[in-house]
Parts: sequence; structure tokens; C-alpha cells
Amino acid sequence: MIAAGGIGLILAALAGAAPAATMTALWEGMFGSDYAIGASLNVAATLMLVAVGFTVAHRAGLVNVGGEGQICAGGIAATAIGTTLTGTPAAITLPAVLIGAAGAGWAWAAIAAYLRVRRGTSEIITTLLLNFVGLALVLLVVHEPALLRQPVTSSETLPQSEQLTAAAHLPLLGIERSPATIALWIALVAAFGTALMVRHSALGTRLRAVGLNPDAAARLGLPVQRLRFLSLSAAGAFAGLAGGLLVATAPFVLAEGFSSGYGFSGLVVGLLARGSLAAVVAVSLLLGFLVSGGINLQLAADVPASTIAVVESLMIVFIAGAAIWTLRGSRAEPAAPPPHSAADAAEPAGAPR
Repeated sequence: MIAAGGIGLILAALAGAAPAATMTALWEGMFGSDYAIGASLNVAATLMLVAVGFTVAHRAGLVNVGGEGQICAGGIAATAIGTTLTGTPAAITLPAVLIGAAGAGWAWAAIAAYLRVRRGTSEIITTLLLNFVGLALVLLVVHEPALLRQPVTSSETLPQSEQLTAAAHLPLLGIERSPATIALWIALVAAFGTALMVRHSALGTRLRAVGLNPDAAARLGLPVQRLRFLSLSAAGAFAGLAGGLLVATAPFVLAEGFSSGYGFSGLVVGLLARGSLAAVVAVSLLLGFLVSGGINLQLAADVPASTIAVVESLMIVFIAGAAIWTLRGSRAEPAAPPPHSAADAAEPAGAPR
């Protein structure tokens, strides 16, 4: 992480910004105002949900890199429900929007899960490619008037959906001059509940067994393929829920690029957390503030906001390199001989104990 951050500062310097100005702009974008803090918390909630799903799939030995496409599927479903249910109370509309988003993410990930368990197709490839299909679907529905695009009243009408009905808007946390919503509490509950499931339930133990050794788990009678299908589909449900939270937050519309690379950033959180749900919460908050600070980098220091994406990419590369290095080092170490006490050394061979 330190190496990736150092390279980020070098890139900012190449863009013409002094290190002090870069750090100041980053800090103000993260903590400079109540609005910045609230926006960072909303980003952290989105990343947390994607990372929780990644951790569930990884528990069963699968890697979900399709968070971006699953967010898109959830956002489309949430928009379709939130613009259709007019006149219904918020107690019905908002849960319907979020459940629909989670269901769409589940179904989207189930495509890759089915191909994995039935055809043996790598879930890394299928989830990755489904990202592009999801992004293309968002473009389709927001540009096609027969689908979700708002009515075109002039040449300046933006290609986006209508606003979700007021009953589908996420309530604010109540922090003055802050856009923070209850998305943070939803994400924390999801992380806490998942932590209890994977550590203190039979299902969590079975997922762990499948992830450690699927052949041994199958010999013990565990339904390996079913558990893998459920784990990858559940990862999609968490990411789909994140997409629903995005469109249920201001400006309450589905637009091109609404996912903003959150699926990729959530993958970074999952890799950094290394299976720990407590670490997922901490790293999500860290990267949530970092992503929000990156937006201010472009505004205040004229440094491209994509610099943060470069730093995240380098984190993945360095984490992978560290894992390979550690694995090779452990294999290279000779096995230590069993310890012998002085009494054992002095005892003649064949002497009774």
C-alpha cells in the first residue's frame, strides 16, 4: 500500500502538482467538510457490500470479479421498480426497490455460477465478461425511450431515467449538510450478519470446507456444486443491492456511468481484507474516503481522478506478487527435524519407555 501510494504521488508530480498540494487536496476531499465526509461514507457503503459478496464467494474457493456488472443489473432493476411504484408508501416501495436490486444481482451472478458448476467454465472469465454486458445494458435502457429513458422534451434532455419516486429515496443519516444515507447502516448490518454466518454456522463451515478442499468436501457428502452456486450468486446479490443503493441516493436516477468503477474498487477491498469481514469494514472506509478524495484531486490540484484507480490497480498487483513470493518462500523452506530432548539422545536404541 505504501509503494502504491508513493507511485501515486509520483504520477501527481508528473501532472504538475507538488506533493504538498496533492496531499492537501486529497485530505480536503476526504475530511474537508461535512458534505465530503457524507459522500465518502456513501462510497464506503457501496464498496463494503461488493467486498462482502466477494468474501462469501472466496470462502467457497471462487473469485467474483463481476461486481460492476452486478451493480448495473441491480441499478436497472431498482430503477424499473422505483419509477413504477408510484403512490405506494415508502414502507413498501423502498424494500421492494432494494430486494429487486439484490434479486437482479443474484440472477446476473447466477449465469456465471451455472456455467462454473455445470460446464466447468472459469468464473473469473465469465464474471469479467458479464461486466461489459451489464454496462452495455445500462447504456441501452437509458438511451431507449421505450425502456427507462425519461421523456424527451427537448434536444437538451439527458439520456437518463426519470427520478425514482420519493418513497424510494434512501433516508439521510441526519448529519447536517451531509448527503450520508442509511446505506452505511445497511452495509454494516450485511457485513456483521455475514461474519456471524461464516464463523458461527454450519453453512459457513461447509463453505470453508469447499474452499479449502472441494474433493475432500465431496467425499464427506457435502453438496459442493450447490454450495459454490449459492456462494457466487450471493456475491451477486450483495453487489446488486449496492447498485440499488446507488440509484436510491441523490440524484435518484439511473445514468450512464453510475457504477463509477465501484465493482473494481470493491474487488480491491476484498483482496486487501483477505477473508476478514472486520477488515472489509475498515478497508471499505479507507478506500471510500480515498475515492472521494480523488475527485477533489482533479478539482483542486488538477490531477486526474483516475490516479486513484491506478493506485488501486497497483495494490492488486503488489498483493498478488506478495502472495506468490510468500508461497514460494514457504515451499523453499526445508522441513525442520522433529525436536529431540537430551534424555531421548542419551537413551539407547530399543530401550523400553
